[in-house]
Amino acid sequence: MRPQRKPLPAVDLPVPDGSGIYTFPDDLHRVHQTHTQQLAARHRAMDHRVLEVTAPHTRVPYYVEARTPVGRPVLVIEPHHDDFALSASGAFLARPRPLTVVTVFTRSRSVHPALEATYADVDTVSELRDREGAAALAPFAARRLLLGHRDAEPPYRSYDPELLDRVTEELRRIAALHPDAELLAPAAVTRHPDHLLVHEAAVRLGCTWFWEDLAFWATYALAGCDQHLFRTRTGAAMRPELVDITDVVLDKVTVLRMHGSQMHPARKMYRPIRHAFTTAADLVDGTGLYAERFYRTEETTC
Repeated sequence: MRPQRKPLPAVDLPVPDGSGIYTFPDDLHRVHQTHTQQLAARHRAMDHRVLEVTAPHTRVPYYVEARTPVGRPVLVIEPHHDDFALSASGAFLARPRPLTVVTVFTRSRSVHPALEATYADVDTVSELRDREGAAALAPFAARRLLLGHRDAEPPYRSYDPELLDRVTEELRRIAALHPDAELLAPAAVTRHPDHLLVHEAAVRLGCTWFWEDLAFWATYALAGCDQHLFRTRTGAAMRPELVDITDVVLDKVTVLRMHGSQMHPARKMYRPIRHAFTTAADLVDGTGLYAERFYRTEETTC
């Protein structure tokens, strides 16, 4: 039987304004600080259900309640270290399942512009992002597998078909070691070639469950061409499903602080929460403030 979760702190969850921006006095940052302080008090009182996690770049400690995974295992295939955290972590905070996360593109030069002198090459950036990925997945008790491919860099071009074949075969070998696991991968509704490649590789492996990518979500709600691209990529055959993450949204903010420890100002980390609020408006019963959206191409067997 799944253990009962403690209720959220006695604070009102904020909602963004019409432009998706959190504003004083109900901004997400302040509410999250209160949440963190309450968890820190439990941690000091030796509550072993509360984990201390440290943001790799800033070295700031945060606190999050540990999850107990139950049910069918999930093999997550993510393009980059942050994609699962951005797009699907709320659902697994709410409904913990045994996770193995495979990150395909783990060699990168992508870092906050203000820190390019500190993380000046592929090795230092990749090492930081590896630590961020590990910290973000700590609350899930997830296993991590890194394939070691290098990120595509702007200007983006179509992915190399030979690379797709190679990644597919690497993933096939991993999937064979997890025969009971359900596959989860990006829906590839972005233009990023790494996302498109991973989506296609997952489809080749028989994946039927996909999360909605958030890497370029800032344009989805604004540009008609991106909305059309989103509808075209998901297609009528992909059934949308929503997972209400309202009860865990503050823990998701903590996860975001891990994966984006070098991002500043802090409000930049709230983009997926902003998206989640927008998505929640589609909840059929009208309940919940936040949700994450997934797609399936066939009925679940879970």
